[in-house]
Amino acid sequence: MNKLFLVLATVMIVVINACSEKAPAHFVYIKGGAFKNNKSNYYGKSAPMHDFYIGKYEVTQKEWQVIMGSNPATFKGNELPVETVSWYDCIEYCNKRSILEGLQPYYTIEKNKKDPGNNNELDDMKWMVTINAHANGYRLPTEVEWEYAAGGGQLSKGYIYSGGNSIDEIAWYWKNSGNKYLTGYWVWAALEKNNNKTKPVGSKSPNELGLYDMSGNVREWCWDRYLPQGADTPQGRIWKGGGWMGADFCCEPSFRADYQANGKGPDQGFRICRNVLF
Repeated sequence: MNKLFLVLATVMIVVINACSEKAPAHFVYIKGGAFKNNKSNYYGKSAPMHDFYIGKYEVTQKEWQVIMGSNPATFKGNELPVETVSWYDCIEYCNKRSILEGLQPYYTIEKNKKDPGNNNELDDMKWMVTINAHANGYRLPTEVEWEYAAGGGQLSKGYIYSGGNSIDEIAWYWKNSGNKYLTGYWVWAALEKNNNKTKPVGSKSPNELGLYDMSGNVREWCWDRYLPQGADTPQGRIWKGGGWMGADFCCEPSFRADYQANGKGPDQGFRICRNVLF
């Protein structure tokens, strides 16, 4: 009887600890479940989401500099999101930060092997990258995780953008990311003249879960390969969320597009995740 009581008590402690999981600093604990946001691509279609941690902010240049020892960003500033980073750069960042913090790296990176699933002609690197699914280290979110978190998770209010229906309240995009508010049609020359650029992370309103800039500021890399409807082979790696130079519709969490994994641009950044391990 006493042994049974001890077993039940131990189980209860584990359950209580799991339910009260505390996120690491600058991360948000995302409670899993069915998609609540009916504007999501996965609403009513996906299996229930698991629990995970995701960064409250996009990775900043300060964070990147500490881990990587350099700053590739076009627009310099410690609290600005790092950009002009490839998908491969972000994978390396995740592993290096994991090692520095005593965590198990999530990725196995084999630079001398070519990924047979990568047929993108613009990608001349094609590193073989595999995952260690039970590792506690840092990683990129999957597209499904990213969209679930951006859409508010279990607290979703069904917003068009991540955190609201008024894009100017929650996102930096082509109209509001420069010296003055732009109107009319998107023209690159107008953005250049207007000094459009990235903004400090967390300077717009968060979404229901307390996540910032999941709409706008920089496009965010995801883990997944992009397979367009009707295509036979994947094209690149998925990015989500839109950015400072992009259109409003790109800032909708349901929008998806891709870029070759070795591609870089002044609006291409990322945020990171960690597994919840019980």
